[in-house]
Amino acid sequence: MEIRRLNGGDAEMYRALRHEALLKNSEAFGSSYEDERNFAASDYGQRLDSKLTYTFGAFDGEQLVGVVTLVPEGKAKLKHRANIFAMYVTSSQRGQGTGRLLMKKAIQQATEITSIEQIYLTVNASNEPAKKLYSSLGFKTYGLDKNAMLIEGTYHDEELMVLFF
Repeated sequence: MEIRRLNGGDAEMYRALRHEALLKNSEAFGSSYEDERNFAASDYGQRLDSKLTYTFGAFDGEQLVGVVTLVPEGKAKLKHRANIFAMYVTSSQRGQGTGRLLMKKAIQQATEITSIEQIYLTVNASNEPAKKLYSSLGFKTYGLDKNAMLIEGTYHDEELMVLFF
């Protein structure tokens, strides 16, 4: 399994995996497929080429099978913080350590940015495998966002987690 930072050249693969994630696990993301279905690969390419964010991909051969994005805060008072967004591993690769490798790469990147002292993420409160992974990496729950999302008439809570280092 190769883990590397994605760039604009990976945009079409990223777009396909992102749309899969939004369709198959809509409860895990603030965005929806309807929000992003008309995004072109070039829209994602701009995101991937940004110097302000770090999106890492997991590759099984040439196939992109997982992604995670680390976004350091930009404001002076918040420069000690970063956020994890858009974590996803395709269903055929789950349970094989791919998510752990992606998260470790994002955490490593954060530690290399000397101003960052803590990383935040949110996770669907019912997503036990993801919560177990994050906890095993040192993330602690510090709050619950009740009814954080409303999807097809059903509310979903999100746990708020942080890792201090």
